[in-house]
Amino acid sequence: MEQAQQEVDRDVSVSSGTEGGGKLQLVTFRLGREEYGVDINSVQEIIRGGGITEVPGAPPHVSGVINLRGKIIPVVNLRRRFGRPDVEENEEQRIVVVELGEKRLGMLVDSVRQVIQFSASLVEEMPEDATTPEASYIGGMGKLDGRLIIILNLNRALLL
Repeated sequence: MEQAQQEVDRDVSVSSGTEGGGKLQLVTFRLGREEYGVDINSVQEIIRGGGITEVPGAPPHVSGVINLRGKIIPVVNLRRRFGRPDVEENEEQRIVVVELGEKRLGMLVDSVRQVIQFSASLVEEMPEDATTPEASYIGGMGKLDGRLIIILNLNRALLL
């Protein structure tokens, strides 16, 4: 797994992001059995999941903060944010550091899977009947090789 994670980290740092012609590049990760994806252009780096300092009075979905090369970054626990039960800290967990405008945030996920590229034509909107207005963080559903990938709208998913 260590080698696989290094490959993911390397892919994230050398990939060029969304290319022309309706192609998407996503960093994919897991929360339980579901696979999620975020645009690679938003991802700054992927680090191990430990070292989070709890902050009194933080919203319930914020695990705390990390010190990343001298910058204090809040970490959103996506399990809590999406109303799922917590899991024990483990070796597979990662913090996906993303940049949203001027903000830099971490997303605590169960594991990082891979960087994928596919046609934007393989993305469908989430059916209205399948979600509530509170689940507006879903930007679409990607269909790739028999897999369904929930594509996140980070601005909505990470509202603090």
